Amino acid sequence: MSRVGKKPIVIPPGVKVTIHPDKIEFEGKLGKLTSPLYEGITAVLEGNQLLLKRANDEQKARQFHGLCRSLANNAVIGVSQGYTKQLEISGVGYRAKVEKNKLELNVGYSKPIIYEIPEGIEIIAEKPTLLTVKGIDKQKVGQVADTIKRFRRPDPYKQKGIKLVGEVLIKKERKAGVAGA
Repeated sequence: MSRVGKKPIVIPPGVKVTIHPDKIEFEGKLGKLTSPLYEGITAVLEGNQLLLKRANDEQKARQFHGLCRSLANNAVIGVSQGYTKQLEISGVGYRAKVEKNKLELNVGYSKPIIYEIPEGIEIIAEKPTLLTVKGIDKQKVGQVADTIKRFRRPDPYKQKGIKLVGEVLIKKERKAGVAGA
């Protein structure tokens, strides 16, 4: 048995679960998400626990067992609590602001970067140098945070750029002993 796949998913109060042959739908206070059920995987709701079982021990079924359970668990957490990622902007003159559904980043380029915020994602500029990305879909929140981070990756020498809060960066020393030619 898959270690991840055999763990039951505890359904919190306020989350409604609908099981279809090819997907599971979750509806909670924050929204609605679906999780796929791959071939050979079945879902059973017992009380307030969701169990995923596989039909046989073929390699494909074993691979999809843990995956289906993880995707379903992420959906349950998403519709009940939601996901957040915080981004920190460091550098002189680097700042961000949010207006309607657009994020404007001034991160050292000649013109500001305008990023269209996708549907289902909320970005809050708590300070000009601190962004919070919120949403119910874990994959989408992570993708948006990474896209914003890619606009100005942290420099290994001066540590200027956009990084996740709590991310540890290794600072490089300048090359010593190099004489000008």
